[in-house]
Amino acid sequence: MVDYLYLKDSLHTFRLNYNFLKIFSIGKSVLNNEIYCIKFGIGKKEVLYTAGIHANEWITSLLLIKFTHNLCNAFVSNSQIYEYDAKYLYENCSLYIVPMINPDGINLVNNFYSPASEVYISAHNIAKNYPDIPFPSGWKANINGVDLKNYQPFCKVL
Repeated sequence: MVDYLYLKDSLHTFRLNYNFLKIFSIGKSVLNNEIYCIKFGIGKKEVLYTAGIHANEWITSLLLIKFTHNLCNAFVSNSQIYEYDAKYLYENCSLYIVPMINPDGINLVNNFYSPASEVYISAHNIAKNYPDIPFPSGWKANINGVDLKNYQPFCKVL
């Protein structure tokens, strides 16, 4: 399973091994966790990859972290990723990778918060309004119960 600490560990590894990446925060979550962006490339064509928007779809964060790792390895080894030359991508594109839009929700779904914590209790009280959705495994919103998919124009911040 993935949680915010796994993401931070992965970013630390990226910083140590791939000095060509730019890693920066694009904002903070409700619980003050940084929302990180990884920039790969220097080109004019810009592409945005996001994951971890719905908390119960945390596997997308893991997949995007793995994709970033594979992309960086292809760049370093002067090889291809999915039949694209990684150096060409780096020189002609700027890939913005946001692997975890919803760290608080992902932490909730993956049992990072104790059931006795204020955070868990607050989310559980919100979840009581949706009795057909299992809690916390079915939780998809941020920690305040807001479905972030309903606010897609977030990409304008980049």
